[in-house]
Amino acid sequence: MPSFRFFAAVAVCLVAAAGSAQVTPASGFTPPDDTPSIKLGSTIFADWTYQDSPEVTDADGNTINVSSFNVGRAYINVTGNLNHRLAFRITPDIARESGNGSALSGSYTFRLKYAFGQFNLDDWTTKGSWIRFGLQQTPLVDYEEGIYRYRFQGPIFVDREGFLSSADSGVSAHWSFPGNFGDVQAGFYNGDSYSHAEANDQKAFMVRAAVRPFPLGGTWKGLRIAAFADQDAYVSDAKRERLVGQVTFEHPRFNAGFDYLTAKDQTSVKTPEVEGRGYSVWATPKLGAGWEILLRHDQLKPSRNTDQKRTRNIAGIAYWFPNLNKVAAAVLADYDALKQDSYAPARPDDRRFGLKMLINF
Repeated sequence: MPSFRFFAAVAVCLVAAAGSAQVTPASGFTPPDDTPSIKLGSTIFADWTYQDSPEVTDADGNTINVSSFNVGRAYINVTGNLNHRLAFRITPDIARESGNGSALSGSYTFRLKYAFGQFNLDDWTTKGSWIRFGLQQTPLVDYEEGIYRYRFQGPIFVDREGFLSSADSGVSAHWSFPGNFGDVQAGFYNGDSYSHAEANDQKAFMVRAAVRPFPLGGTWKGLRIAAFADQDAYVSDAKRERLVGQVTFEHPRFNAGFDYLTAKDQTSVKTPEVEGRGYSVWATPKLGAGWEILLRHDQLKPSRNTDQKRTRNIAGIAYWFPNLNKVAAAVLADYDALKQDSYAPARPDDRRFGLKMLINF
């Protein structure tokens, strides 16, 4: 493991080393605009959810089906450039306070989701290459969400099942392959996600590489094949590893994707290793005039040594408001059903109906 991390660190640093040789501007070269700029944006997820199962009892002992209006996300995105090489992002997030005995229990509280500086490498290598330092997106979740687009219904499979987080503190580098053939992003992170402080001296190395085999046009331009690895440890010699293989396809009439996950967890050297595996397949057929269908199936076996299994089926119909320049707005009516087999004690099925809204600009 030490040698693996050493060579991984060297690989990340080599991307940065590309900045050591300045290219002499050609005749007639127009210098880039280095005027400092700042932009303000927002992301809002809101929903109404009806829980069909399980039923619960209220304070008076009545059997009821819970229903509630919620705000799942409210970002204020502050992004900007100090010049054409230096950029930044600051994004606070909301979260429902649920601590026992807290005076703010049930209230929405703001926390930091992203706060990073970015050094752009466009002057020395392919456009879209950079180095980031701070609290930032992890390599896989943000990448897939740009294709999936339905985070406002719920997180992607590896995030929803708790195997990966969408953000963490660390340093990373991104390089775009020439000719739009794909990209690679790698970095070192705390490994405990943006919502927890670092617990020890262990760091996570994460890397994602995506290849677009047919980037020059035609039907297969939207095909991408990606691989992701997360090498981490709970404590020394107690591994936390994730491997994900992925195929996605983007087309004017539909987007689709397939993820396959293997995970190894050993919370202590004194406890046995648990190996889980699962997959997710989804598609979003486009009906025209802004209407889309969402279909998704997730299946997880938390441990290969037990018969436990979780199966989730999601179906919905969405309307994406058209002709919005650099703005996304959508509403979704959905059905979300979770079935949990062979757990002891038994876990009830969870079935929900919802109406969800997205605004992003």
